[in-house]
Amino acid sequence: MGEADVVVIGGGAAGLMCAIEAGRRGRRVVLLEHAEKVGKKILISGGGRCNFTNLAASPENFLSANPHFAKSALSRYTQHDFIALVQKHRIAFHEKTLGQLFCDGSARQIVAMLLEEGAAVGVDVRVAQKVAAVERSDRFTVTTDTDTITAQSVVLATGGLSIPKMGATGFAHDIARRFGLKITQTRPALVPLTAKVPELSGVSLDVVASLGRTKFREAMLFTHRGLSGPAILQISSYWQPGQEIPIDLLPGIDAAAFLKGRRHARPKAELRTILGEVLPQRLAQVLALDGAVTLNDWRITPTGTEGYAKAEVTLGGVDTAELSSQTMEAKKVPGLYVIGEAVDVTGWLGGYNFQWAWSSGWAAGQIA
Repeated sequence: MGEADVVVIGGGAAGLMCAIEAGRRGRRVVLLEHAEKVGKKILISGGGRCNFTNLAASPENFLSANPHFAKSALSRYTQHDFIALVQKHRIAFHEKTLGQLFCDGSARQIVAMLLEEGAAVGVDVRVAQKVAAVERSDRFTVTTDTDTITAQSVVLATGGLSIPKMGATGFAHDIARRFGLKITQTRPALVPLTAKVPELSGVSLDVVASLGRTKFREAMLFTHRGLSGPAILQISSYWQPGQEIPIDLLPGIDAAAFLKGRRHARPKAELRTILGEVLPQRLAQVLALDGAVTLNDWRITPTGTEGYAKAEVTLGGVDTAELSSQTMEAKKVPGLYVIGEAVDVTGWLGGYNFQWAWSSGWAAGQIA
């Protein structure tokens, strides 16, 4: 039987950050990770280079039933604070597009940095630990398959339901429910959409995908199952089953005026030839057969999504009404904290979800 001040359950971005901050305050911190190593999602992110934050991160880049909830943590630990930590460890990085920051080298550098920071303040990191139960009387008791630890505080940092092959489970939501916390409806987000589309697998182009006032101008990719690429992943977080998605295939070009001008200038040219000037050839051929009248407003009604297996994050989670936005502590369960993806705060694609992990982990670490 062991004792700690704080048990952090989950060794991902949020859990590691929280453990470091609590350790800095002189707290005895035990971090439990069920996989054989920490930071598995960090390691695969950004093609192995970890898109660790975004220069533009602000509350507007997050979805939640309460859009104000994320403001406190994001304003107190910003992208610039995390960048300073990366620079302190002399990790080289670059901006790719749209404010996205990646390591020049490997995502392993970010994990190594976090483990080094944790070791410096005495965080006890234990991997391959399956948590069987979390109970509370005057203190919390966390039972694993090898030990029982009592603690004043417990932090749920096990993420959401996305990418189960990486070990994702509903653990944080299950424990939160057991302590009486409400969970908002969850669904896959930042996920490819399934749809009946022309057989154009591999064709990619710059588009504007929109739903209501929300618009994303990025690449769209045709797949065997439907549509993917950054523009589609982004809009998927806003999409509801049955909704039609308008897609501008020629952003910045008035398609009707372009076609009219070309027909005048090249009256003998075939439509597919004209379209091939501004679109990938295979797509130009398919649209030419269609008559290509809706290039600025091509509409698709997805049949569904590719589910949690392909979703980068989980939309929804522990209801923000149950938590303090300052500390991430459960209002009706003193000493219980929920951070990161397990909370109903979901960022856009491009480093925003990592920033929420750093910010929410930092906030909880100031008090846990």
